[in-house]
Amino acid sequence: MNGAITTGQGLTPLQLGTGQISAPTPTANVRINTNLDATAAAADTFSTPATIFDSLGASHVLTFTFTKTGPNAWNYKIAVPVADLNPIVPAGGGAPVPQTGILKTGTLTFNGNGNLTNPSANVAGISAVNFANGANDLTFNWTLFNGANPVLSQVAAPSSTSSTQQDGAGSGSLSSFDIGSDGIITGSFSNGKTAILGQLALATFANEQGLLRTGRNGFAETLASGQAVVGAAGTGGRGTLSGGALELSNVDIASEFAAMIVAQRGFQANARVVTTFDEVTQDTINLKR
Repeated sequence: MNGAITTGQGLTPLQLGTGQISAPTPTANVRINTNLDATAAAADTFSTPATIFDSLGASHVLTFTFTKTGPNAWNYKIAVPVADLNPIVPAGGGAPVPQTGILKTGTLTFNGNGNLTNPSANVAGISAVNFANGANDLTFNWTLFNGANPVLSQVAAPSSTSSTQQDGAGSGSLSSFDIGSDGIITGSFSNGKTAILGQLALATFANEQGLLRTGRNGFAETLASGQAVVGAAGTGGRGTLSGGALELSNVDIASEFAAMIVAQRGFQANARVVTTFDEVTQDTINLKR
């Protein structure tokens, strides 16, 4: 389920089920599209949350707090709940030191058009260490620019966050899958991730008419047919696959006709039972009269 298919290896059975798990992905980048009110007074604050994921797939609420310090100038603080972090034991020993939960602080500067001028690049290397749940230490970046355009602005409008994005995810289970024309099976998981689960192979024979019918649409190779030449769909003269389609031309007419006769006889027998019961009931009523 790593998205790599090695066609040179032998065939193996594919097993797909709801118990199949997509591993969690720790957050590496966080972005918030936020405007800070240019008319706010000094010392006014605005906070906005974002969710991040650690290496175990557990979520943590990241809080961005902005405090206005003057015209076109703000301080920022990025923090997680203190309960999410264990105290840190000093390198030289001693009593553990509780963490504050504050991961990063800094300043923001805007120009007269409300565009961010400082920082002039994304804030990298924000770290959360010693998680209480035992997850690995997490280092991520705060994305301030979409290309050359800052996603943080300061205009005369109420402070608000229009959207948040982050690239982490918790674990998820397989919810559905799709088969492409090339036989590649793509699974969709409950955590929103997709992954290639495998690929169906097709086989060609030198003489298809020499195959041995084994019943129920099954065939086996024989000396007359030659050995199967296995490969990917759509290559080497092989056909393609159509996921979710029902092929109508490969049923055994004789067995299907026999099954239809059996079903018809069963219907006739059931109808005769109803008729007989009705006659007995009618005779019983006539006796009473």
